[in-house]
Amino acid sequence: MVVSNRGPVSYARSPEGERLVRRGGGGLVTALRSLVAHHDVTWIASAMSEEDRLVAEEHAGEAFEETARDGSSYRLRLVAHDPSAYDWHYNVVANPTLWFLQHYLWGLPYTPDLDLGLHNAWSNGYLPVNEGFAAATVAELELEPHASVFFHDYHLYLAPRLVREQRPDALTTHFVHVPWPQSDYWHVLPEHLRRKIHQGLLANDIVGFHTRRWRRNFLRSCEDVLGAEVDYARGVVRHGGRHTLVTSHPIGIDPLEFDELKDDPRVLEYERLIVERRPEFLVLRVDRTDPSKNVVRGFRAFAFFLDVHPELHGRVTMLALLDPSRQDIPEYSEYLAAIQREARIVNDRFQREGWQPIDLQIADNFLQSVAAYKQYDALLVNPIFDGLNLVSKEAPLVNGRDGVLILSENAGSHEELGRWALTVNPLDLYGQAQAIHAALTMPAEERRARLEATCAHVRARDLASWIAAQLEDLDRFSASLVV
Repeated sequence: MVVSNRGPVSYARSPEGERLVRRGGGGLVTALRSLVAHHDVTWIASAMSEEDRLVAEEHAGEAFEETARDGSSYRLRLVAHDPSAYDWHYNVVANPTLWFLQHYLWGLPYTPDLDLGLHNAWSNGYLPVNEGFAAATVAELELEPHASVFFHDYHLYLAPRLVREQRPDALTTHFVHVPWPQSDYWHVLPEHLRRKIHQGLLANDIVGFHTRRWRRNFLRSCEDVLGAEVDYARGVVRHGGRHTLVTSHPIGIDPLEFDELKDDPRVLEYERLIVERRPEFLVLRVDRTDPSKNVVRGFRAFAFFLDVHPELHGRVTMLALLDPSRQDIPEYSEYLAAIQREARIVNDRFQREGWQPIDLQIADNFLQSVAAYKQYDALLVNPIFDGLNLVSKEAPLVNGRDGVLILSENAGSHEELGRWALTVNPLDLYGQAQAIHAALTMPAEERRARLEATCAHVRARDLASWIAAQLEDLDRFSASLVV
């Protein structure tokens, strides 16, 4: 039983009034698609669009059969939250607060101001939405009492405890896809909020993270925030009469999907257009327009690189393919404007006839991104902090130019891929500029060796192996091997 804010599909209407079924957005949905293909799954998710809500109403809030793109079927249950409650949940608590906290995005002398609005949004938004998910989960457990429950991410920190109160026998795991900050940073939140978050997670039998770094931070914060008893060697937390196993398994991708996509006619057409326009060297970034992705500093680092290496003017372009993210939230819309402003500054300063240093394209176009993956000479992945980063795994897999990965030391994927990447501090513009130059001038044999090693690792530790690791953890726990 998968429980997440976003579902595997979303519903809409065509101009002709026909119902459309679209693939759900976000990396989590992409990552879990193969779980649906290989296992008997019930997926519980928010009814996010108006059409989602109509579908939920047509099925009286109950689960119904849906078909995946590969033809496999699964049961989908859409939870239709009160619109105001969901707005407070998503646009006040989950993203501007928890997301910013967990990615270290606040400048504490100035932000945040945790006013009455946050407390109201917690009580009237975040809690009711989690209650709705918990009620749906308990209802499904009545039908499938032996199903294991797989909660996901920061939207649902309270739901496991609510389920546990009603179904103490339930076997539950919660995978956190975002970074877990050090315990001191949790003290930004009022005490009762940070305690509720930790208590909610520890109501699970298992809590999972992408990296040992995030796992270690969580173990320490359970000790510091709750006074829990922590066995660091075994990754076991004891609190409230229960014990929770804490694991780390970096998520993989599905290599076969990208093997097929790279030869898709639509991808080949996008690639043809990129090849027509590209100069000698192409620096690529593919991101959401999220402040954590550090796009503005990436542009500034590229400008620094152009400053120091005038011999490369006209010979290199940065292609930035950015998916507009969470534009209902002021911090995100403001950051998108800052991205556009910075690109103009760099282009106005350096461009000349026939050459534009930064090619900025803002659209949700996955096929174009795959085409660009094939063509980069350097891939800049410089998040301030990132739970993992799927782009750093996807792009090398289809690249045909022995492209070099430039990777932030604070991306979760650095724990796996750092040995073959050029490591950068995401706040160090000079260091990133140096890395861009090093990537573009690296000897061909070294470029090829780095890419081949990266691809071998990504193929060996694919999405199927990540899912198998989650199921093995559940088997270990249910067999009482963790006591």
